Amino acid sequence: SQQIQFADDMQEFTKFPTKTGRRSLSRSISQSSTDSYSSAASYTDSSDDEVSPREKQQTNSKGSSNFCVKNIKQAEFGRREIEIAEQDMSALISLRKRAQGEKPLAGAKIVGCTHITAQTAVRGCLFGGPGGGHQLFHGEESSLSLWNGRRHVQDAPVPSGVAVFAWKGESEDDFWWCIDRCVNVDGWQANMILDDGGDLTHWVYKKYPSVFKKIRGIVEESVTGVHRLYQLSKAGKLCVPAMNVNDSVTKQKFDNLYCCRESILDGLKRTTDVMFGGKQVVVCGYGEVGKGCCAALKALGAIVYVTEIDPICALQACMDGFRVVKLSEVIRQVDVVITCTGNKNVVTREHLDRMKNSCIVCNMGHSNTEIDVTSLRMPELTWERVRSQVDHVIWPDGKRVVLLAEGRLLNLSCSTVPTFVLSITATTQALALIELYNAPEGRYKQDVYLLPKKMDEYVASLHLPSFDAHLTELTDDQAKYLGLNKNGPFKPNYY
Repeated sequence: SQQIQFADDMQEFTKFPTKTGRRSLSRSISQSSTDSYSSAASYTDSSDDEVSPREKQQTNSKGSSNFCVKNIKQAEFGRREIEIAEQDMSALISLRKRAQGEKPLAGAKIVGCTHITAQTAVRGCLFGGPGGGHQLFHGEESSLSLWNGRRHVQDAPVPSGVAVFAWKGESEDDFWWCIDRCVNVDGWQANMILDDGGDLTHWVYKKYPSVFKKIRGIVEESVTGVHRLYQLSKAGKLCVPAMNVNDSVTKQKFDNLYCCRESILDGLKRTTDVMFGGKQVVVCGYGEVGKGCCAALKALGAIVYVTEIDPICALQACMDGFRVVKLSEVIRQVDVVITCTGNKNVVTREHLDRMKNSCIVCNMGHSNTEIDVTSLRMPELTWERVRSQVDHVIWPDGKRVVLLAEGRLLNLSCSTVPTFVLSITATTQALALIELYNAPEGRYKQDVYLLPKKMDEYVASLHLPSFDAHLTELTDDQAKYLGLNKNGPFKPNYY
């Protein structure tokens, strides 16, 4: 059978333009290790095991102890959840079957930092299984913090050869310890990085420069992580090629939009039981995440306001029927505040002081930086745990603000995310890793690249059979008229 060329000699990834004055939402590289530890939680439920996994001696069924999870005995339980996720990730499973024959990642040593869910475990098993490279993964715990029992998903990939360092209730120190354990391994050195947020890349760059220089490629899927890469590139310090998966069409137009459109309501309902009809909600940011959140809230009858810094996104919000305001203009009257910007200090202590009683505050953007939670840890304010992931912050006059997941990602902390959409993103990441790893020397320089539209379209085509969708084919005459190849790509590189 004919093999698909993952690294086509005639086609390079389109280099993303880096212009002077490019708007950057990320924090500086020097700040990234101090004001963010991604979604690592700083607390545990009373039902959590009081013994830290770092103090436990555990061995998997193969006799290996090269992992650190909450309870390896729950691996089989987690495996069943992963098998459920596989049912809605047919494209990724198809890619895995092909990888077993072609072995495109043979010899790859992948180190990754991402949320550990049943869905990302399917991706992890793809890389670690037949045809894949050995990998060490640190998982940000918030993705598994909805139920105690869900922590078993973190344990499940361990028996399949994937070394996982992750558990529910990680402290900041635990978070960085896990990352270091994945990087600093005797007799093993990573040659590929799969990152979500840039924390792993930053750690390797700062702590292990010799390792960083030998990395063959970085795949990054988040807004903030991508901006950190552009910062390194602009400063001339990015010594390896990096793939910007976040700005690929199959990430932006599907994961960011459709995933958040469904998971925002799931997270809010599970934690607060709130009814949205007639509620006033302000969504900070009208990118793809904000668009998804606004669409879902509007459909349930909420009155939605939008804040934006970008006039183009602001105009889109207006055309979609939302009023664009400054946060300070509506902060006293809204019932729910949702951040979706990827920035820091979007909701400040001043905003929090002016909120009405029982206002719900949550984050759908990046990490734990969008809401200034640190300013709430002051002696004059009282914290009251209401249920898992729900805190009442009480002011001296009795006013309560309902803070969800301590400002971390709502959908990954308090609900589940749609498996099918994550299959799209995971397939895109896998193809990006395969391309970078197999590309001939010199094709990709020390910079940040975008996926070609041909690869985006291939990922989309793998998922169409799930809907029994049948594509129309161009005739030769039509293709000539449009100036396109009949087989694509159909979108220009700037789309």
